[in-house]
Amino acid sequence: MQDSPKIQVPEYALTVVQRLEHFGYEAYVVGGCVRDSMLGRTPKDWDVCTNATPQQVLGAFKRFSVIKTGLQHGTVTVMVDHEPVEVTTFRIDGEYTDNRHPDAVTFVSRVEEDLARRDFTINAMAYNPTHGLVDAFGGQQDLAAGLIRCVGEPDARFNEDGLRILRALRFASRYNFDIERETAFSMRRNRHLLHNVSVERIFTELKGILIGSGAGSMMLAFPEIFSVIIPELAPSFGFDQRNPHHVYDVWTHTAHAVQATPADPVLRLSMLLHDIAKPACFSVDAAGKGHFYGHPEKGAEMAEQILLRLKSDTATLENVRTLVRVHDTCFPTTRADMRRFIGRLGLPIVKQLFDIKKADHAAQSTHERAEKQAELREAALLIDELLDEPPAFTVKDLAINGRDLISLGIKPSPAMGELLSTLLTEVQDETLQNSKEALTARVHQLLMP
Repeated sequence: MQDSPKIQVPEYALTVVQRLEHFGYEAYVVGGCVRDSMLGRTPKDWDVCTNATPQQVLGAFKRFSVIKTGLQHGTVTVMVDHEPVEVTTFRIDGEYTDNRHPDAVTFVSRVEEDLARRDFTINAMAYNPTHGLVDAFGGQQDLAAGLIRCVGEPDARFNEDGLRILRALRFASRYNFDIERETAFSMRRNRHLLHNVSVERIFTELKGILIGSGAGSMMLAFPEIFSVIIPELAPSFGFDQRNPHHVYDVWTHTAHAVQATPADPVLRLSMLLHDIAKPACFSVDAAGKGHFYGHPEKGAEMAEQILLRLKSDTATLENVRTLVRVHDTCFPTTRADMRRFIGRLGLPIVKQLFDIKKADHAAQSTHERAEKQAELREAALLIDELLDEPPAFTVKDLAINGRDLISLGIKPSPAMGELLSTLLTEVQDETLQNSKEALTARVHQLLMP
């Protein structure tokens, strides 16, 4: 035991600890909730560990709603005031023949033995409001130093569960911590173990890494691990762009661009993949200048295949694919063209494109940076101007619709859609007023010239 800042355990979790103690058992809040509390963050979940066996836990909480979450591994979930508290019996793990899950667990009586099986020192601390902090592996010291360090031998921890390699990156990225030297060496040495992890878990961890405040640093420090997750990234490592717009190789540019993007999974996935096709599209002109013609379109195709392989949800896939495809597109400079641009992509994508382009520019050289920034400012002003007016981005924004045309005697047909498109173009060009009267009059003109 050692002194520690007092951790404010919420009432519902405290109820679990105190009830277990009432029945004569030891109980501690443990893991991530202790870590985050000591960092001054609000934990998402509160977990409890205890020397009570699962059956004894069930007996102590007969009057509570209890979910038998993983009874064979010693875990149940107790509901207190509609809040879940996961309660796990002190245990040590058996062999991990699949490099992911223990074949069996053995219940033990000491909390220190339970903490010894955990992944990183900052996650291997337990706290009891009466007895204080249990920290047998230096987690408090590593928190203060900003270090991710394995509990015990790193190779053993990663061979038990290959996913821990990505968890280390996620924690380091989230808290902007460094990864301790031996732990980092072991992560690189054992990166092949990620092949034993499901793509769904990999994708979840990847998004967690990318939205962290230290994402760019992790990308630069561990490119070989990212290339296990997405092999298509490897050609960008060290790839010289030979272009005045760039001071970094493709991967370094990508890392800086990810870091400069708002911490949103879609935006950061888009930046991770935005230049993935550059090596495949590279050419050099007579002056020795590098070009990447067609890389946005090719990159969008690659991004789609990568996200399909990672079993991304459809909305994320489609959003990322679109942003990769248009990331190099210049914003229109006229009111009519900007209306059509918004109508084609949709306002949400256009707003995201601003974030993408700002981050892309921030990760480039200073060559023409002032001009690029001016173009973005002008585009933003133009969009704000258009948004202050009645919308005229798609045919749905017109003051008449297909039903109105039918009432005018026009039969449903492809020609009806073409007519609405013509009306929209004229409204966008500001040669036609978007009112029912003006549009109806124009329909009569077009049908009866």
